[in-house]
Amino acid sequence: MERTLGIGVLGTGMGLDLAYVNDEPGTRFEVRGFCASREASLARAARKTGVGGNTTHYRELLARPDIDVIAIFTPDHLHAEQAMEALKSGKHVLITKPFTTSAADALEVAKLADETGLKVMVGETCRYYTSFLAAKQFLDDGDLGDVIFADAWYLHELGNVFELTPWRLEVPQDFMYGGVCHPLDSLIWFMGEVEEVHCLGNKGGLYPAYPLEDNFLINVRFANGGIGRVLGAYDLVQPPRPMMGLGINGTKGSVEADFTDFQPSSCRVRLSRLPGGAAAELNFPADTEGAYGQGQAVRRYMLEFEECIINDTQPQLNAWEGIKTIAALDACWESLKTGQPVKVETPQP
Repeated sequence: MERTLGIGVLGTGMGLDLAYVNDEPGTRFEVRGFCASREASLARAARKTGVGGNTTHYRELLARPDIDVIAIFTPDHLHAEQAMEALKSGKHVLITKPFTTSAADALEVAKLADETGLKVMVGETCRYYTSFLAAKQFLDDGDLGDVIFADAWYLHELGNVFELTPWRLEVPQDFMYGGVCHPLDSLIWFMGEVEEVHCLGNKGGLYPAYPLEDNFLINVRFANGGIGRVLGAYDLVQPPRPMMGLGINGTKGSVEADFTDFQPSSCRVRLSRLPGGAAAELNFPADTEGAYGQGQAVRRYMLEFEECIINDTQPQLNAWEGIKTIAALDACWESLKTGQPVKVETPQP
């Protein structure tokens, strides 16, 4: 298949994950350039991927006619500005989570995507994990009935994360947006828009240089009347349970799915229509693999994005869908500061 869609990647950390497309048969995508702030990072990217045409100035990628898509894997607080510049330059945009770090910024990106007719996709891998997809299938098929209660979690010891990404100390809103976005977006995917949140938080104290709360417990009320709970905890010793997971409890059944990097995952379901309310467990190979650390989740969302560009359709997690999570996270910060429940104001198209 002809490589007709060139990708310019901003960021050479997780951004290197996309280099797999250059060895992937059956895709029109091709990574044609990387941008990083340090020459040493670009040299490492070139050695690892064989991609040339790299630069320390991202606007050089925006100006290249052979690049159709800008993939943003830079520090979270840069996402909105870089996405808007890419759209103004006529490029489709892929943004790793979080979409932005404020709903106001997300709204500007969404409006600009509408004005230009270009595609924006948020690369939220949780929506593409095999175990999570299996759980969603049970819901979509009606096996769970109407959802009564849902919960999701993301527990992750920070380890050397500050050494690898020191910007998190300089712009320290990250763990609400860059961390809690995973479990919260997962529940929005299952439950729909958030109506109200009540957030508690603290500092674990294992990483004293980080100035803000980095463990969060959030009660959520959804617009459909369902309720939920989100746990995002990052300043702790990694607990002996799966790193991520979700549970969906409905009038006809319940399902729970989990995920941990480089480990097999599972989806467990109990349905009232089965004799004795029998339970079943589905087990899946690890979703994260490969020479670049990419996994099947990245492959799945890149395949969807390619089809959307070719067929002029919208990704499931486009800019307007992505706003729902960011608006809820804005409200979580406000709730944490005030100690009160906060209504979520989600901008609409």
